[in-house]
Amino acid sequence: MFKEFKEFAMRGNAIDMAVGIIIGASFGNIITSLVNDIIMPPIGLILGRVDFTNLFINLSSIKYTTLVEAKTAGAATLNYGLFLNNILDFIIVAFAIFLIIKQLNKFKTKFKTVQTIETTKTCPFCISLIPINATRCPFCTSEIKA
Repeated sequence: MFKEFKEFAMRGNAIDMAVGIIIGASFGNIITSLVNDIIMPPIGLILGRVDFTNLFINLSSIKYTTLVEAKTAGAATLNYGLFLNNILDFIIVAFAIFLIIKQLNKFKTKFKTVQTIETTKTCPFCISLIPINATRCPFCTSEIKA
């Protein structure tokens, strides 16, 4: 079992996947910081100095002015400001991944068109695949015009 696991872990695609997961986690942290520290403060300022991280609905009877106070006291809250931040995180990450996949598909399509050089053609008499430069079909022996 250890030998099988070692073979699996040392395969190129498993290592590539691990690197992708690590980079993806770091990318997620960067996007979270972008949303929380760069995008949301100006939006909050435009909307009248709203701090989205402090938008919450208190479900207890005691009044709390900040989310930190409510969490410290152990109060039940609906944190819709944090939820909005997470939605924005998701949209930015999804859009970035969309752009990356779109670019990869474009490169893949270009690479495929360059790589597909025809090496065979179809014999018009017996419909067999023959080499592109053949002047006579090896299957039906018909003469092929170039």
